[in-house]
Amino acid sequence: MLYENASDWLNAPHKRVLFFGMSGLGKTHLSNMLRAQGDWFHYSIDYRIGTRYMGEHIADNFKAEAMKVPFLRDLLLSDSIRITSKISFDNLTPVATYLGKPGDPSKGGLPIAEYRRRQDQFEAAETAALLDTRHFIERAKNIYGYPHFICDTGGSICEWIDPALCENDPLIDELGRHCLLVWLKGDDAHTQRLINRFDRAPKPMAYQPAFLARVWDEYMFEFNTSEDEVNPDDFIRWTYARALAHRQPLYQHMARYGVTLCAHEVAAINTPADFDQMIAAAIDAN
Repeated sequence: MLYENASDWLNAPHKRVLFFGMSGLGKTHLSNMLRAQGDWFHYSIDYRIGTRYMGEHIADNFKAEAMKVPFLRDLLLSDSIRITSKISFDNLTPVATYLGKPGDPSKGGLPIAEYRRRQDQFEAAETAALLDTRHFIERAKNIYGYPHFICDTGGSICEWIDPALCENDPLIDELGRHCLLVWLKGDDAHTQRLINRFDRAPKPMAYQPAFLARVWDEYMFEFNTSEDEVNPDDFIRWTYARALAHRQPLYQHMARYGVTLCAHEVAAINTPADFDQMIAAAIDAN
């Protein structure tokens, strides 16, 4: 682990952390607080994915839709308009929209083959963005003069690790050499709130290929439906709780190489000093 004890952490001139866990448990909120109130550089993996690694895919998808409209088609072919995405730390909708949902095209779904292709693109993009962490640590310090660094990851980070490799997982090994891994862990009440929130507003997610294959087949069998008849929103609602359960042991495996903060404790952090003390306590309790 990057910091062996609380004293190492508290006295470190350069603190570097990587937050991971399910979306909605406070990763970005905590990152924003530290960035706003302290000398912390905020590296958002989702933002990097959308702007560096999937920007062209997203823009091309917009253009393909625009080409279906004669008025816009003529303007595109004459190079009279430019179509691009507008992504910010607070608005990552273009990435989610591109990922989409599998199922009936008449209900906004994607054919499963196309959906899997986009999932593969996202896996490659997220892995590349995570491996850029070291570069951004150096950039934050050498160019901008930030002493401290936050890597704010997406909920799907755990999908790309292999617990069977134990300490030899290349992604965990690389990230753990440069950052303190911090799991923001929810309890059963948090999980139920996340499920209820997702049920009200289902949004696209990234899935481990083997997990996606399993739940896709299980859904079609349970509801006796075909691929092109699957209701996209119904499928991802049905899948969400299963995805949470699938990810939990993967997060637990990652946490072996870092520390764990409970989400309800994180909600009480208001200042960088609060954060420092909570991390110090978690290191000593590890």
